[in-house]
Amino acid sequence: MNSRNSSLLLKSMSSLLKAKGITKSFGDILVLKNLNFELIKGEFVAITGASGSGKSTLLHILGGLDKPDSGIIEFNNKAYPKKTREVELFRNKHLGFVFQFHHLLPEFSALENICMPGYIGKKDNIENYAKQLAEEFGISHRLSHLPSELSGGEQQRVAMARALVQKPKLLLADEPSGNLDSKRSKELFNLLDQVRKSKNIGIVVVTHNESWASKADRTLNLKDGKWEA
Repeated sequence: MNSRNSSLLLKSMSSLLKAKGITKSFGDILVLKNLNFELIKGEFVAITGASGSGKSTLLHILGGLDKPDSGIIEFNNKAYPKKTREVELFRNKHLGFVFQFHHLLPEFSALENICMPGYIGKKDNIENYAKQLAEEFGISHRLSHLPSELSGGEQQRVAMARALVQKPKLLLADEPSGNLDSKRSKELFNLLDQVRKSKNIGIVVVTHNESWASKADRTLNLKDGKWEA
């Protein structure tokens, strides 16, 4: 879908995430310059750009992992909470995260890693849904294994299941295919695309992978802290 068609679509469908006037500096370096962003429910957006362009910084701000110097972020037309504990609870309940480095807890099994957000959120019967996700992702036979006993592709699937176990409406992914070969990368994209369609999840992916960017509903390129026209 091209940008013009996507712009028309945005006007006709409900918004999941909005960012307005986002600015962020690190010392004297202005990384993000008055950025606006909008994601509709169920949309898959890829954010590209050179290293150091601010892609990951923006993703962290969109996910409440960092705060902008100025600007506001809305989720389902409500501003993000401001207090640290409220932000943590909001992330746990509404957002899922997938990173290039899986950040699995080495002393816990694959099943326990998938369930961890549910344990933190005190969700009842989280294991049942975790096992369902594991079945969907083809790792149900690996749930008793520690992360060190899993392949890179299996670890990434565990990380993806963990991101989805709380049934979020927004998934944020930072270079999720960065450590995968082309075959595993394609498989991961297809899984993410299948999940967002079946569960109506909005996805924002920061990526250098041209294949991923070309298949997203919309691709935005970040350059010098601004969207490139």
